[in-house]
Amino acid sequence: MTLINDLIIVKARIYLKTSEEGGRNTAIKSGYRPNHAFEQPKDIRNIRTYVGDIQFDEQELIQPGETKVVTVRFLRNPTVEQYIKVGQRWFIYEVPRLVAEGEILEIVQS
Repeated sequence: MTLINDLIIVKARIYLKTSEEGGRNTAIKSGYRPNHAFEQPKDIRNIRTYVGDIQFDEQELIQPGETKVVTVRFLRNPTVEQYIKVGQRWFIYEVPRLVAEGEILEIVQS
């Protein structure tokens, strides 16, 4: 299997939370690989996260407080595939801290 077939690629809008909102103090760079969660557990110890990286198309950095359209590449597995649909919202963690939120705008490759 080639690498592209091992990935689910989407265009998404993400909002990077500010430190005042409990998010980051610093910007993120293209290639950032946080934990992605499609459900918020009541107890953070029970969080189920997925592998994915965030690629920027037209900028090098995203600052806290900014909303940008980006490309997100998820490592394909049957559990994550059920969530990949236009309009799906998800949560981006540096466990245990929620640092961003995203919404799928378009499925590029599934």
